[in-house]
Amino acid sequence: MQFNVKATKRDVKGKGASRRQRHAGVTPGIIYGAGQPAVQINLDHNDLFHALRKEAFHSSMLSIDVEGKTETAVLRDVQWHPFRQIVLHIDFQRVDATHAIHIKVPVHFINGDVCPGVKLHGGMLSHGVNELDVKGLPGSLPEFLEVDCKDLDNGAALHVRDLKLPAGVELAHAADGDKVLASIVTVRGAVADAAAAEGEAKA
Repeated sequence: MQFNVKATKRDVKGKGASRRQRHAGVTPGIIYGAGQPAVQINLDHNDLFHALRKEAFHSSMLSIDVEGKTETAVLRDVQWHPFRQIVLHIDFQRVDATHAIHIKVPVHFINGDVCPGVKLHGGMLSHGVNELDVKGLPGSLPEFLEVDCKDLDNGAALHVRDLKLPAGVELAHAADGDKVLASIVTVRGAVADAAAAEGEAKA
């Protein structure tokens, strides 16, 4: 998904200035990295707030227009107010198409309701991982990773190492390969029902 972000340069700095800007509906931020000077920016709070509610915004390449100059970046950090729905500050990191970067991408699970462990044996699908840190060239990185659970049965589990990553993409941390992506958790009621059914069959 393509996201275009509008921003202006922020010349006035300091906590007092940032506080006044927030009252005016403006969120301060910064763009840094790729061997270039950091740029202090301001963004419209309402536009930013709604963008942050979209999952893809957190894992996509973002096109940031800073007064006519376009910066390609990824979201790196968001600071929220402790108890109000207000974005206090946001950090973006520039990306270079020729250099690999790492980014956290969400994991989507499909067919969990039709896998044997759930449909036939009354188990419950448990998600062990909801996002993964992957690395690759910016143009290769996915917005999300999909896990097909259609073959999961009782006692079975899918691990991160079983996940087929897009070409040119790999885990940022090799140890993550041992993590469980999804498994079937046996529900007590289902066990009792299965035992009762087995008893009736033997009678």
